[in-house]
Amino acid sequence: MKARVIVFAKAPVAGRVKTRLIPALGAGGAAALAKDMLACTVAEALASGLDVELAGDPDPAGWYDGPPLRLAAQGEGDLGARLARAAARCLAGGARPLLIGTDCPALDRHRLRAAAEALDEADAILHPAADGGYVLLGLARFDPSLFAGIAWSTAGVAAATVARIDRLGWRLHLGETLRDVDDPEDLFLLPDAGKMR
Repeated sequence: MKARVIVFAKAPVAGRVKTRLIPALGAGGAAALAKDMLACTVAEALASGLDVELAGDPDPAGWYDGPPLRLAAQGEGDLGARLARAAARCLAGGARPLLIGTDCPALDRHRLRAAAEALDEADAILHPAADGGYVLLGLARFDPSLFAGIAWSTAGVAAATVARIDRLGWRLHLGETLRDVDDPEDLFLLPDAGKMR
């Protein structure tokens, strides 16, 4: 079964994205950075050679202007409901989802390919984030418990997800811990301006 990178992203609208960076960059600068990070994430995902989908909020058909790829609306509900819907749809269509956001510059084409390959041996792969969340969750099978009742945007997301995978008796490949760009002190993680813009 092939893998599909599903990139979760919001429309890069000033005041709605990267809000924790607004004190450092301003609303317009934070939105411009969100657009740049989406472009870089899509470029790396496409360069991986894997199938790529953008799950946007709102429907990306109305705002995405990058390279051609699959487009889908995230739909209603909390992040867990949106992730679960995308994962279940992908698996039902015969592909293994690699669920990612746009906040982790280190999640490059090589790590995406390695994650896809890990699912040949494991039921799930998870790359934890340094803040306690995760930057990638890949699945070879589906269970709704991985997404329901999770306290999203807290330091316990990765640990709770790993515990639920263990409870299911699934084989888990735990990848390296990577850092997200969420706060002003994380801006040093960004590639040089020439790569980002």
